[in-house]
Amino acid sequence: MYKNTPFGPTKTHKRQFENGIVHFKNEQALADFPIKITDKLEHWAKIKPEHTFISRRNLVTKDWEKLSYAETFEKVRNIAQYLINLEFTSGETVVILSENSLEHALLVLASVHIGITYTPISPPYSLVSDDFGKLKHCLELMTPKVIFAQSGKVYQKALELSKTIFPEAIVITADGENGGHFQEMLLTKPTTDVETAATKVNADTIAKVLFTSGSTGLPKGVMNHQGMWCANLQQITQVFPFMQQQPPIFIDWLPWNHTFGSNHNFGLALYNGGTILIDDGKPTPKGIEETVQNLREISPTAYFNVPKGFEMLIPYLEKEPALRENFFKNLNILFYAGASLAQPVWNRLEELAVETIGVKIPIITGLGCTESGPSAMFANWGGAFSGLLGVPVAGMDVKLVPDGDKMEARYKAPNVTKGYWRNSEATAAAFDEDGYYKTGDAVKFLDENNPDKGLVFDGRIAEDFKLSTGTWVNVGVLKAKVISTGSPIIQDVVLAGLDKEYIGAILFLNADACRKLANLSPEISNKEAYLNVEVEKFINNWLAEFNKTSTGSSTVIKKYVIAIEPPSIDLGEITDKGSLNQRAVLKHRFDLVNEMYP
Repeated sequence: MYKNTPFGPTKTHKRQFENGIVHFKNEQALADFPIKITDKLEHWAKIKPEHTFISRRNLVTKDWEKLSYAETFEKVRNIAQYLINLEFTSGETVVILSENSLEHALLVLASVHIGITYTPISPPYSLVSDDFGKLKHCLELMTPKVIFAQSGKVYQKALELSKTIFPEAIVITADGENGGHFQEMLLTKPTTDVETAATKVNADTIAKVLFTSGSTGLPKGVMNHQGMWCANLQQITQVFPFMQQQPPIFIDWLPWNHTFGSNHNFGLALYNGGTILIDDGKPTPKGIEETVQNLREISPTAYFNVPKGFEMLIPYLEKEPALRENFFKNLNILFYAGASLAQPVWNRLEELAVETIGVKIPIITGLGCTESGPSAMFANWGGAFSGLLGVPVAGMDVKLVPDGDKMEARYKAPNVTKGYWRNSEATAAAFDEDGYYKTGDAVKFLDENNPDKGLVFDGRIAEDFKLSTGTWVNVGVLKAKVISTGSPIIQDVVLAGLDKEYIGAILFLNADACRKLANLSPEISNKEAYLNVEVEKFINNWLAEFNKTSTGSSTVIKKYVIAIEPPSIDLGEITDKGSLNQRAVLKHRFDLVNEMYP
């Protein structure tokens, strides 16, 4: 039995044409939505001024620092006036280099309110990269007038590079080091110029540019128009009407340079008059401790994470009854994105919910991308499973186009981007002759005779390959099976075998899970843990069992190698949300590929 969470309708309309193309829609109409998201901020500042909108722990005292809706709107107007005084010219933008913070949020909302385009650049581009290639590319594309970093000391090298490229840019830091102090912005008194600028913003004004990691080459900047963002928030709210009925409470770490954390989670809290608490933890051995401490105090109404985050949370929920009670008591949904959730993790989450509150919490996912702001469809009902994508959001026209033996999903809706920032070639290539965005995602109906049961993920069109026998390998489906059955030791996988006789797998392992399996101390290196005899035994046993359920050469993995070195962000092997880039890994690890195909 599942918790009685109110969900939006899932009645659909499916129309098939003689050429094999299918159009798939939700019968629910899309309700009206505001022009810009700060219209909601102004609304809530008037309706419930004292309600906490956003909060973050003070890094020194560890106390929660809170901003109400009224306080937030007041500070946003101050910063907006500061930006107006700088007299931005056409094409000049605000660039944010650093992590989620109160200052980051305020600068975002001020920029959006008066129609200045901003972009949040992935912090690893500044902190992890060795050559700053992606950072340089993003900066040059955005021509910033203002560059913000939370810590001038932490981001010193990135700021020095920024000033080299754009010496006239205004650098602002929250701590005042290596730039102007953020406090100066807050002390600026707003004039009627703020309201004048705000009234000139329309649905087609570009609110932000979000960089996608891309399957090849340098990141592309997806234009997020004001109306696009708000349309998607209205669509998501219609999928999850409980967010309107009760102000949501989110505790969230997902980065705002990515559409999941920024457009979806941050946006939903604001759109529905809720509260978002910034979690400075992450799904890492050290970061998970911070997340768990926050969840001991905060009871979310919905909880968003990537599969790895849920996997790392489970041991704490199993050990701490009080944490478990606090976590589940107000939850309406658990929501994952970014990768497939291993079925054992899914099952354990449901078991823990039943043990704690007597019912299962619906585990929700769907399908989307940065270009759709992000959400295009949801499986918003209890009893879903990993890989089920659900049905389109209201106002979304999904066109399914035959591509070989697969169907590619294409989108047309108010929440779909108009293209890529200063990249007309990529924009032209992204849309078909009818104006539908080409996702590259392959899908199929769970039940051809009952489209209301939704679509199922069927891999990525570009990732699939043929063996030398001419047999197609469905990479997405096979990869999901590997991760699900190999969890927690196998964290991710890249499949090889183009024009070869058999499939090979480059395995990326979970170092902590390997240490635990082999009873090794935390000081043991990742390499030693990966190559431990107990880990080798586990993988060999897993592979034997995996292949027992395979149906032919397209689903049998003959050989594997273990990737000792972690994926490189500079080489494009990993995105900032942690997913692997199959093509880049195969390109840069040809030695591992050759090891499987001597």
